[in-house]
Amino acid sequence: MIVNLTDGIQAFTSNVFLVTGEQTVLVDTGANFDVIERIYEHTDTLDTVVLTHTHLDHVDNLEAVLTAFDVDVWGYNESFDGVDHGLEDEGAITMGDHEYVAYHTPGHKDDHLCLYAEEPQVLFAGDLVFQNGSFGRTDLPEGDRATLIESIDRMLEVLDPSLRELHTGHGPSVTTDPYRHVELASQMARQH
Repeated sequence: MIVNLTDGIQAFTSNVFLVTGEQTVLVDTGANFDVIERIYEHTDTLDTVVLTHTHLDHVDNLEAVLTAFDVDVWGYNESFDGVDHGLEDEGAITMGDHEYVAYHTPGHKDDHLCLYAEEPQVLFAGDLVFQNGSFGRTDLPEGDRATLIESIDRMLEVLDPSLRELHTGHGPSVTTDPYRHVELASQMARQH
C-alpha cells in the first residue's frame, strides 16, 4: 500500500510516501511538519528511507526520522550527510512488496532519482514531472533544462504506456492515464 503522509498538510513540503509491505519504506522525508506522527498513524516500524533527491523540502525531516527509527538511507548522492548507501543508476531496491529500479534523472538536481516498478506499474517521479505536464524547476543550482528533457525522455522509453500510478514530489498522484502526463511534461519542457 502507498500512502501520501502529507495529505492535508498546509506547510511547504515535498510529498512523503509510505510504502508498506515486505519492506516498509519512506520515499523522501519532507519538511515543516511532524512526519513521525504521520508515520505512526500507519506503522510502528520503518525499514528504509529512499531519497529521490536532496533538496531541503525533500530531506529536512531526515534527522527526525533517523532519531525515531533505526533505518538506513538510500540515495544517489552518498556524500550527502545522512545517506548510508548509494543507489546507482538502474540499481534495484525493494519497496513494499515490489522491486523498484532506480533511474538517475538529473536536470532538476544532479542527484535526482526516479523509482519504477514494472510490476505493479508504479513510478515515483520525485520532481522530474508532475500532473498535467508540469515538470521540475531548472532555475536552481544544478538545474539544466536540456538535461531535464533528456531525463524525461529516458523515462518515457523505460515506462510502459500502461503505467498505473505516478507519484510525484509535489501535487496529487496521477492514476488516470499517468503515462500521458509524462508525455505532456516532455512536450511542455521543450516549449519554455
